[in-house]
Amino acid sequence: MSSVSQPPADAHPGPRPASDASDDRSDDAGTRPPPDAEASDPPDGSPGERADEPAGPHHDAASDLTHRERLLLALLGPRRLALGATAHDRLWGWLGVAIVAAVAAVLRLWNLGRPGTLVFDETYYVKQAWTLLQVGYEADWPEEPNPAFEAGDVNSFLPTADYVVHPPLGKWMIALGMRAFGGAENPWSWRIASALVGVVAVVLVARIARRLFASTAMGIVAGALMAVDGEAIVHSRTGLLDNMLMVWVLVAFGCLLLDREQARRRLAERCGAILDAGGTIGRYGPGLGWRWWRFAAAVALGLACGVKWSGLYFLAVLAVVSVLWDATARRTAGVGRWWEDALVRDAVPAALVMLPTAALAYLASWTSWFRSPGAYMRQWALDHPGEGVPWLPPGLRSLWEYHLKMWDFHNGLTSEHTYEAHPLGWILQWRPTSFYWRSYDPGEAGCEVERCARAITSLGNPVLWWTAALAVLVALYALVRLKDWRALAVLSGIVAGWAPWFLYAERTIFTFYSIVFTPWVVLTLVYAMTLALERTEHRPVARARVRVGLTVLLTTIGAVSVFFYPIWTAWQVPYWFWRLHMWLPTWI
Repeated sequence: MSSVSQPPADAHPGPRPASDASDDRSDDAGTRPPPDAEASDPPDGSPGERADEPAGPHHDAASDLTHRERLLLALLGPRRLALGATAHDRLWGWLGVAIVAAVAAVLRLWNLGRPGTLVFDETYYVKQAWTLLQVGYEADWPEEPNPAFEAGDVNSFLPTADYVVHPPLGKWMIALGMRAFGGAENPWSWRIASALVGVVAVVLVARIARRLFASTAMGIVAGALMAVDGEAIVHSRTGLLDNMLMVWVLVAFGCLLLDREQARRRLAERCGAILDAGGTIGRYGPGLGWRWWRFAAAVALGLACGVKWSGLYFLAVLAVVSVLWDATARRTAGVGRWWEDALVRDAVPAALVMLPTAALAYLASWTSWFRSPGAYMRQWALDHPGEGVPWLPPGLRSLWEYHLKMWDFHNGLTSEHTYEAHPLGWILQWRPTSFYWRSYDPGEAGCEVERCARAITSLGNPVLWWTAALAVLVALYALVRLKDWRALAVLSGIVAGWAPWFLYAERTIFTFYSIVFTPWVVLTLVYAMTLALERTEHRPVARARVRVGLTVLLTTIGAVSVFFYPIWTAWQVPYWFWRLHMWLPTWI
């Protein structure tokens, strides 16, 4: 191994020593001497040591490691470096995901065309999606078009443009499903895009959790929870926009998680090369080059905004989280002025890349609007010369005025609705949204001797969401006291998807918006499980109790999903059976 001469007092030769009182526990590994390579995770992939501590005992084998290897251990940790090191782990990393994805597909695709009517806000988005496919813009419809549309008369739209208040990308995703699977005459085709997106989200959650917690087992658990949750199932079986928004922000989060790992490997490589050559890192560290995963995340976030504007909150929160990860990496690597280095080398370039990229991706989602002279307000600039923002080209000037009108609508939306819900209760699913409800007297629609009901209630699995609410408190504790970077990761989506709605609590808003941060609800619950297993790693009795408790919890969640599945999917059930599911009066 290359030796390094004693550095000057103000130079930083590498990772900070373990004795540093400001040990950075927001990173995967501390900076204590690394463990023996054989002291890694249990063979079943379950969580081992805490994320900020190397696994196994310290011993002199550490002196055999290069500076690059030491830095990798400090920046990523032994469990993360060992992930996928065995054929068994790689196999289950995909086979386990495939199994939970298959379960998710069955729950989402089975009888997807039931009911054969437009459900809740499908009345807007499905018909708008169909006209996008036909004329390139959202066309208006005559009065009471739904009965004819549901009966197969899908081309009764008018030649005039409709005033819509959401960008077009989510509706284009619905439209592509209709084009690929039989047109608008088939209710199944209205929802197939949402169903496929729902299955993709399960795969993403499983793979993200595997990498986030450095555990194949916990990745499979996270995927399974996403597969059976009621919010995820209901939104995957209806042609709404929120599921489309959810998958794009989840893609962005996964990309930034990969960027975090890639950036830390580059930092270890470049700082290690300096140290191995006999140099010192000094006050400023090396640049990390072009960040392709960060660029991909920006594209995904721009497309998320192209579904709904609330994607902007994820752009803001995830960009900040990504830069914080860079700052802690430079601090752990021993960069002297790490905060300044992270600002100049990471934060500013991130802003210069992510913001224009997201903006261009967002504008690209409006391509059909630009290409359609008959689209709503497309000719505004020509009809209003000299008005608006005069220095913009006519197309962008018209789009800007359209956006101002959309903004006014969203901020002035205060009409009362039976199922509007204050955001404070969302995490507890206090007031779920009823998407569909029908009741039948005996002798009607197949009911024989008693009253029947069909319901689609956008209600998350109660046990999952209630325990996840407790897990949020655990994650907050771990963030503040343990400075565990994973706590920040799992909370980031909840903050971006939930917290901003408190600013709009006077508006007409609904609990079903929580689908956008449902993946992070699942990840937060799995994080609390992982933490419980890690902190009892060397206490066999306590660990056995934790395993039993988690088994009981997961079994209960699965059983509750089986119980609620009929009222998530419009099964025709006896009225008393539906009432049996109304555990709280606020659910009716």
